[in-house]
Amino acid sequence: MTILVSALALALAACGGAGTESAGQPTETTATAEPTEAAATPAEPSGTLRLYSTVTQETVDAVIAAYGELHPEVEVELFRAPTGELNARVAAEQRDGEIQADLFWLTDPLSMQTFDAQGLLAEWTPVEVDAVPAEYRTERSWGTRLLNLVIVHRAGLDPAPTSWDDLTDPAYQGAVAVPDPGFAGSAFGALGYFAERDGGLDFYRALADNGAVQVRSPGEVTTGVAEGRFAAGITLDADARAAAEAGSPVELVVPEPGAIAVYSPIAVLDSSANREAAESFVDFTLSPAAQEAIVASGWQPIRDDVDWPHDAAQVAPDWPAITDRQDELLEEYRTIFGG
Repeated sequence: MTILVSALALALAACGGAGTESAGQPTETTATAEPTEAAATPAEPSGTLRLYSTVTQETVDAVIAAYGELHPEVEVELFRAPTGELNARVAAEQRDGEIQADLFWLTDPLSMQTFDAQGLLAEWTPVEVDAVPAEYRTERSWGTRLLNLVIVHRAGLDPAPTSWDDLTDPAYQGAVAVPDPGFAGSAFGALGYFAERDGGLDFYRALADNGAVQVRSPGEVTTGVAEGRFAAGITLDADARAAAEAGSPVELVVPEPGAIAVYSPIAVLDSSANREAAESFVDFTLSPAAQEAIVASGWQPIRDDVDWPHDAAQVAPDWPAITDRQDELLEEYRTIFGG
């Protein structure tokens, strides 16, 4: 179902100076001292902008609202769905002749790299490109936020895990939950990271031998630990933090050697019917104002000049490498945990 979000001028306290940020906003052209004709002023973005996203509702709504403060003449049509549903819609539109979206904002790089390989993404340079670390951008997509995979465990658990390998300890026999990398892109990021370590997927073999239970998503891991069905598991930091703040009996651990960082990319489609608005939205999403809105919704900003109160050690997979090995890694994982 398509959700229509009108880009009205909304007050958004979490965005700080969203109304005054100039990132992504056209600037006026100054006339020469003795002009022969009036200098042209770039037109403000306007019209309809179609955004397809798998990003959490609160986050995407906050950024759209803040964008609307700068560009009230743009009406944003949002289609937000899980990765599988979004990919199915894109495939159906391709069969019908044309993708209707102007831009994609996705949760993890896997689908974006697949779309890029199909030649769907536009190559251009955002104003704020240098604010995105090199490892979190390509020529046609740019990270907007980081999702960190961590350990969540039952409050007061003794012993409490302090490293990833601790999850294979017999003390947690049959009591560890892992998210399915075939369902959740963030979980595939974890699979890719562990596959690159010495021993490859031996970490997952040790988990399975210790009776670990596979669930669909990181959110289900957090819920299972909060409900007492599991002692610990692999989840996203925002999920675990939100559960703890809501009073659930869970604790978050950034395990050694670090949280597994998954970046959430945005890109303009080469077939966009409103490139001006699409590019301005990307520019804005990478700006400090939008990054502050992303932080307020619980996620780590991609920019290091925007305050994030939960800094911790991080590790990351080689995304291009594991994208090329996606089928191979998933097949090997299925031999361990089943379909």
